Amino acid sequence: MTALRTRLSGLAEEVGKFGTVGAVAYVVDVGLFNLLRFGVELGPLTSKALATMVAVTVAYAGNRYWTWRDRRRHGVRREYVMFALVNGAGLAIQLVCLGFGVYVLGYEGQLAENIAGNGVGVVFGTLFRFWAYRTWVFPRLPDPAETDEALERTTTTPY
Repeated sequence: MTALRTRLSGLAEEVGKFGTVGAVAYVVDVGLFNLLRFGVELGPLTSKALATMVAVTVAYAGNRYWTWRDRRRHGVRREYVMFALVNGAGLAIQLVCLGFGVYVLGYEGQLAENIAGNGVGVVFGTLFRFWAYRTWVFPRLPDPAETDEALERTTTTPY
């Protein structure tokens, strides 16, 4: 029971940190989307793609150096590429939601586009990102000392 409580506490801490980093990246994403879409007057998908790319960099830094700073590194280049790929998939989820709202349902205007892209799309994209970051980008690697100890136990003969 204590092990389960410890795991749930650790997961709750991860979710809290991930949520905080995500909130900062979300503000960057939504703010830049609205600036590009309604200030510069770029198209909705272009605005969303550009805003999300900037927010991805903010999210990578926060997650690498705060949320999962205790995880061993695979190398910054590999992590950032994996992070970008995961966020590309997350962006695709958001774009599908935004495109569906604008081009299929015919919703137009600032509020409708924000609900579709920055509301519904972010919820589904965020759920996917949290799972994928923990699974592929910042996986918990076994401690080398634990691995060596386990190897010794399996290769020691009882003579």
